[in-house]
Amino acid sequence: MFIVGKTASLHILAVRLGAMGDIIHALPAAASLKLAHPDCHLTWLVEPKWAPLLDANPFVDRVLDLHRESLAGLFESWRALSEIRCDYAVDFQGLLKSALAASAARPGRLYGFDPAQIRERSAALFYTHRIFAHSPHVVDRNLELAAALPAGAASPASPASFPLPPGTPEGDLPSGDFVLASPLAGWASKQWPLDHYRALAARLLAECGIPLVLNGPPGAAFHHVEPALVHYSGLAGLIYATRRAAAVVGVDSGPLHLAAALSKPGVAIFGPTDPARNGPYGNSLHVLRSPSAGTTYKRGDTIDPSMQLVSPDQVFDILNATLSRFAGFART
Repeated sequence: MFIVGKTASLHILAVRLGAMGDIIHALPAAASLKLAHPDCHLTWLVEPKWAPLLDANPFVDRVLDLHRESLAGLFESWRALSEIRCDYAVDFQGLLKSALAASAARPGRLYGFDPAQIRERSAALFYTHRIFAHSPHVVDRNLELAAALPAGAASPASPASFPLPPGTPEGDLPSGDFVLASPLAGWASKQWPLDHYRALAARLLAECGIPLVLNGPPGAAFHHVEPALVHYSGLAGLIYATRRAAAVVGVDSGPLHLAAALSKPGVAIFGPTDPARNGPYGNSLHVLRSPSAGTTYKRGDTIDPSMQLVSPDQVFDILNATLSRFAGFART
């Protein structure tokens, strides 16, 4: 994607390769860079899978895919990066692969987080400027990193700017209102049991007259979840369904952060991860977390016990009140 116009005097490379929620969390920082330097040319380097999140973004002049699936694709990406010759690069990811990719553009300055705040500390070896962020939430940390560039970065409009595409209808959705849930997460330990979704769906239908729709990619293993409905879609279909939903139920995963960016009401269920750092940004979603939950970022392959302790009745009570407040659905 290019913007045709006068030649930019400043070239900035933003690097956030994935994943979905992390890219959404970096959108306000990219907006702040463009607002601070309106005449700059801003390129965003991303993995092709997540590039649709940047479609028609008014703050991004070029979306550059990083192809790592083959040597030929990697070479082509490296060639494109080397031709940018950017003034500044900002690595919002903090991994060795993202730092290497940013350095391939040979920026005059390469900004990244302090080694103590990134998963792969060796990535900081490539940074010319290391920034220690003080904010608890990752959205605000990204804004701090963007503000470290010369002349700083403009504060985005309040609330923070999350320019997202409209999405595309995919699969079957109810013709009327519905509550949307995306049960899957990158770590199984962050998921809520499917039995809980089934129980929640039964109460929503019986007491509020509104169906629960479970979204997932084609082939997702959603078995015997009636009376919940199943909706299979890609990224564009998820965005469209989220925009249409009356409310959402989410866990710490990309679809939840998408809903928060779109200011959707609903419930965010948390367990092993800290909602102060990784929770939904803004005030539209109510966070539920068991008092016994312990914080860990170890990628567990089974559902964390603290997630099971959040009951369907707790979620229903908040959803019922939320739907009543926002749309008048409550029947109790």
